[in-house]
Amino acid sequence: MATISTAIHGARNATREVAAVSSVWRVAEVVSGVQENATARTIGLRVDGLMGNVAGQHIDIRLTADDGYTAVRSYSVASAGMDEHLEITVDELPDGEVSPFLVRDLAVGDQLEIRGPVGGWFVWRPANVNPVQLIAGGSGVVPLMSMIRAHEASDNPSQFRLLYSLKSPETVFYREELHRLNKESGRLMVAYVYTRSTPEGWPTPPARLTAETLLARVLPVDLKPDVFVCGQTVFVETVADWLVTAGYPEASIKTERFGGTGAIR
Repeated sequence: MATISTAIHGARNATREVAAVSSVWRVAEVVSGVQENATARTIGLRVDGLMGNVAGQHIDIRLTADDGYTAVRSYSVASAGMDEHLEITVDELPDGEVSPFLVRDLAVGDQLEIRGPVGGWFVWRPANVNPVQLIAGGSGVVPLMSMIRAHEASDNPSQFRLLYSLKSPETVFYREELHRLNKESGRLMVAYVYTRSTPEGWPTPPARLTAETLLARVLPVDLKPDVFVCGQTVFVETVADWLVTAGYPEASIKTERFGGTGAIR
């Protein structure tokens, strides 16, 4: 296993409690690493005996230092989940205890301890033929990308739409894949909202997401879409409130949140 002592010392009080959904820890081998942007990296893992994952699930990763100190973090799975391979995309936190090591130092051939995939609520299955609206704030796109990939790999004919709110073009995840799918897929449409800077020639100036902008870009309520919202806490709560106010049933909206409170992107 790669040396991790320096990666996780210095923030011992920041260890996160992870729900004991499974007591089984397994070894995962790192088989690939692709930089998504300046601070984020997609890591490919191979886990012997893994039977795939359901789109939207997550895994727990445990790092153990030489003195026995451990740090555990949860990361959404980005891949469609068909076999022994899975992918996660990690965004580096400036004061993070684990993410800097995963983004900067982890190498192909290293091994990690993982638990999962787990989760059965914030998930999408191909048997569901309802239209689906995905709404992502920043790195909240990761589990939604798993749903997109699983949908594209299936024969499910339902309409998918992604609204992706991010700070700037430089912070996008899965840039080329989303561009290609938006252009070529007959089942997926992607809309972007840029809050701080926009691509050259973009038709509107950067601005924070508003209820008006949101409702103009999502599937209308009369189509009765299933809605998945993922991002920082305030983003998720604000978007969910806007949707409910606009008439989308609370039961149709599933949310996944992470990180601090922050401002609406």
